[in-house]
Amino acid sequence: MAEGVGSGLVRAIDVARKLEMRRASNGVSFAVFGECGLGLSELEHLVQTVPKLVGEALLLKEYIFVPLAMSAGRRGGDAEAMIAPEYTVELADEAICHRNVSLGAKDGVFLSARLLGDKFAIAFELFINVGHAFVDAAGVPDSFAELAWAQVVAEVKGETSQDAWESRNQATAEKGRVDEKAKGSYLETAFSDALAIYMLSLAVDFDYSELREREYPLLAPQALAERLRLVSRLFPPNAGYEFAIKYRRRA
Repeated sequence: MAEGVGSGLVRAIDVARKLEMRRASNGVSFAVFGECGLGLSELEHLVQTVPKLVGEALLLKEYIFVPLAMSAGRRGGDAEAMIAPEYTVELADEAICHRNVSLGAKDGVFLSARLLGDKFAIAFELFINVGHAFVDAAGVPDSFAELAWAQVVAEVKGETSQDAWESRNQATAEKGRVDEKAKGSYLETAFSDALAIYMLSLAVDFDYSELREREYPLLAPQALAERLRLVSRLFPPNAGYEFAIKYRRRA
């Protein structure tokens, strides 16, 4: 604790205890601590993006937007989670995109809003965490698993994340044989990715190419569209949000 006091950091668990958690109408609990770059109304809009059917599965999660959540770093992986109440360049060098912290009966997800920087990045980090939490709580819908694996069998190019790409390759590495454990990991990741991208499309206007990373090719647009349409049917948008896929922007 002395290190935290001396560096201006505070314990994540103390932050959670002092905050008044808000519960959005979709069931998602959240709070804001410190200067996060986006106003409360903007952050609330992102939280409210989560479809109600998804939010209802996240009753044991609390999402807390903070300036910076610190990495364990040199303190070791079991070090107590610390939060920076203010952003500095020096502290940002030791921060991490999010930090999971046990809050007794619930789990806190502390999101480094100032490290992520803009609305697009903050939204995607939130939705990726929501997607994984939903899979942990409710699993992968059978209809999505069938669609995604049918695309794999059809050798559709690309994937939605590095993890999905790697687990897909592992599942199909041996010709004529499927690694069932890797397949399970793949379907979980592919679904949480698709759910996150779907929610991102409800919250902000973005180009699919903005999700591109160098380590793997993005899933073919038509294949992604099939996944997102299915996710939209399973988890309809909340009132005030609209799902749309546009294949070419107008000049």
